[in-house]
Amino acid sequence: MRVLVTTAVPAERDAVAAAFTALASAPASAHAVPGAALSRVAFPAPLDSGGRLVLDLLAGGVGPAAAAASTAAALTAAALGGEPYAVVVSAGIGGGFQPDAPVGSLVLADEITVADLGAEAPETSEVTEPPGTAHGFIPVTELGFGTITHRPPNSLVRDIAAVTGARQGSVLTVSTVTGSAARAVELRRRHPRALAEAMEGFGVAEAAAAHGLPVLEIRAVSNPVGPRDRAAWRIGEALAALTAAFGKLAPVLESWNPHDVTH
Repeated sequence: MRVLVTTAVPAERDAVAAAFTALASAPASAHAVPGAALSRVAFPAPLDSGGRLVLDLLAGGVGPAAAAASTAAALTAAALGGEPYAVVVSAGIGGGFQPDAPVGSLVLADEITVADLGAEAPETSEVTEPPGTAHGFIPVTELGFGTITHRPPNSLVRDIAAVTGARQGSVLTVSTVTGSAARAVELRRRHPRALAEAMEGFGVAEAAAAHGLPVLEIRAVSNPVGPRDRAAWRIGEALAALTAAFGKLAPVLESWNPHDVTH
């Protein structure tokens, strides 16, 4: 079972790697891919009833474009090398919508949705907008293009939530981090099930979908979504929560059936 974990920055990648220091057969080793470097964590023997687990950790860059490009490069290199991945994970810290996802909590996406891919529209638009769409914004799907949501496998989300205690809901991908209460309210109005926002999940999911692979997104909440109050951020606490979560994930990933991708 080969798993690719994409984070935005090295600090997030290292937090994931820290979960496996005592379990892996050797320290993480570097493996180059076009435009990036992977840290590979290999386990010496099955941890549970499944096959041997190999995790490749990629700090792919900030934002959906960088995440999509780096993830796609890693997936393509693996496929061409005859060692394709079974599942892709977008992981890191992010903002939590209050009070449903408090600082320090863990959020597991059952929907990975891009929140700002679309077009501005007048307050009164001739385009028919779906229920819950805020005035002034039309999702790209309503313009007849692409997609805005990817859905991870139900069984894998359920099993991971059971072992980690993660809250399940939508994780929004944004290109501009929310910095006001008004924007936070607008996003929740358009996406009532949203628990967290981050900047890479949808890009990772697009790359995974292009390779026909299932995708997950796991976020540890470091700050509330809304006004940017850096004094209220708890990045260290969130990274520790990410490490704790991945420490419980290995047996689930190892024993999961990659063909079980029903939604």
